Amino acid sequence: MRAIRIVEVGPRDGLQNEKQVVPTSTKVELIDKLTATGLRAIEATSFVRADRIPQLADGAEVFARIDKHPDVSYPVLVPNEKGMQAALAAGASEVAVFTAASESFNQRNVNASIAESIARFAPVFALAKQHEVRVRGYVSCVLGCPYEGAIDPNAVDAVTRELIAMGCYEVSLGDTIGAGTPLAAARMLETVARHTPVERLALHFHDTRGQALANIVACLAEGVATLDASVGGLGGCPYAKGATGNVATEDLVYMLHGMGIHTGVDLAALTAVSRWINQTLGREPASKLARIPAEQIV
Repeated sequence: MRAIRIVEVGPRDGLQNEKQVVPTSTKVELIDKLTATGLRAIEATSFVRADRIPQLADGAEVFARIDKHPDVSYPVLVPNEKGMQAALAAGASEVAVFTAASESFNQRNVNASIAESIARFAPVFALAKQHEVRVRGYVSCVLGCPYEGAIDPNAVDAVTRELIAMGCYEVSLGDTIGAGTPLAAARMLETVARHTPVERLALHFHDTRGQALANIVACLAEGVATLDASVGGLGGCPYAKGATGNVATEDLVYMLHGMGIHTGVDLAALTAVSRWINQTLGREPASKLARIPAEQIV
């Protein structure tokens, strides 16, 4: 049976744009509940400047308080050497760095060109090697940019190759504004996979236009085996007006299980977590599965 590894990004990517302050205790409880569902990779928080992302200013405390399961990885996002030092001080064993395939988006996101942002990663990788920390890479706007429109797959390929060369064990390709459609998504992945083994690629598809699951199905045919998702469809992007969250983890798991693909995730437990966190945040879940009666989930 084919298996898919899911990287849960809700606690970081999902919560970072919440307007209301989410209590540290809620973040810790969310991660612990997600661990209990069988997920084996949960992005816990980020170590960025508090004035840039105030919601995650408590990253060190969150990371210290979560109940870390020995079989689960808890990567954290770092933008530069200072963030990496903070992550190491917190005891992180896996970090993630991020850039974009769009120059305009990267300038607005991190106030740097793509080349400049990648150059900032050099000390991160040096420290990672020294401390035996794994590094994952993110590339934003792989299928579209709010400022530049459609993105050339060759630009995605070029950035991905640089991140792999620097030492990323895996690169996650993000449709940040949910602009992609199935054929475009498959062509982008095919282009990148010509130079980077598909086993070292992941997909991070937002569902702004309702295309995320369809895009994933198209890319499964290309052999991708790692998918990012956010419980309850939490998330968005401050630099992309109207962008919604990542594909909902429970909707993704439901689809994969229906295709006979193993995830190791307890779907009922995961959907219960989705309902809980959305109720806690005072919102309706963005996912489809969390809106139907629990007894109808199979």
